[in-house]
Amino acid sequence: MIIFNTIGGIIMPQSNLEKQEAKLKQLNQKIKAEKNKIEQNLGKQIIRSANLDYGTLTTPQIKMIAKKVAAFLNQAQNNR
Repeated sequence: MIIFNTIGGIIMPQSNLEKQEAKLKQLNQKIKAEKNKIEQNLGKQIIRSANLDYGTLTTPQIKMIAKKVAAFLNQAQNNR
């Protein structure tokens, strides 16, 4: 017995739907991994450029730096 599901008006056999869901899940995982990679690289570059010591950074300091960078970027964007 073949089960059909409707997606956006398209009728697909269940196995095709499952394949598409698996591909979508895999793509979402790749996007999340790339996002994390970019965030880590950005953080490393900020720390390196500011000559900060990884060993002495505290969570409150990291949050303060993030707020300052965000404020700077927002101000620069608003001045365009």
